[in-house]
Amino acid sequence: MTRWIDLEGAVNARDLGGLPTRDGGVTRRGRIFRADNLQGLTPADVALLVGELKLRHVVDLRSHAEVSLEGPGPLTLVPEVTHHHLTLFAEGGRHTDVEADTAPVPESIDGDRVLPWQEREVDEELRVTGFYFGYLRDRPDAVIDALRAMARTDGAALVHCAAGKDRTGVLSALALELAGVTRAAIVDDYVATGERLELVLKRLRASDTYRDDLDSRPADDHMPRARYIEQFLQVLDDRFGGPLAWLTAQGWTAADTEAVRARLRD
Repeated sequence: MTRWIDLEGAVNARDLGGLPTRDGGVTRRGRIFRADNLQGLTPADVALLVGELKLRHVVDLRSHAEVSLEGPGPLTLVPEVTHHHLTLFAEGGRHTDVEADTAPVPESIDGDRVLPWQEREVDEELRVTGFYFGYLRDRPDAVIDALRAMARTDGAALVHCAAGKDRTGVLSALALELAGVTRAAIVDDYVATGERLELVLKRLRASDTYRDDLDSRPADDHMPRARYIEQFLQVLDDRFGGPLAWLTAQGWTAADTEAVRARLRD
């Protein structure tokens, strides 16, 4: 059974249900969704998400600049839906998630100290994973609040950014880790965006907000690769004792973990 949600105005929407867990279970469908930019949702899309899928919470990880340039989206007009705007970029910083594909290694990421490379050379893993750690470094409060919003019990939740790949990928990976999903399945969910990447890039190139960033590199450079999220999770393991330990250090509680598990598990 497919996890994809077919929408007219978004191309990278899928359910975090149906994924295997470490204890032999499977995550529940219809509880937490992930997606790309929701600006183009049609009335039929809204009816599907809100009416049929009971969407009640949207976690928007876009920056303030993106929301200002692109608009808040049609779901903000739906009274049943609560919006949680939680940017993962530091205020005054750069504003598109495609920069995880295009930006140089963040200057504040010390490869020798933060990332346990055997070879001290700048490569794709360092650049992309360094960008992902920038989310955690710059906005740990937003990471915590986003995960808590995703665990609300009064209906389904959806987390999204622009491409639904980097920021959404990190938050989805953390939620799935908390729910006890196998690492292999977390990686599979992350790379699944590659199946829709051509459509994602086509949509983003239609926007002045994202076009220049995207066109600065070949399309293949935007592909989500398994080693990026694997390295991200491995560094959390090696440096902090795992994603849960990092979250706990930011104020995450056992009750928060149980809330996420209750949302995604039977």
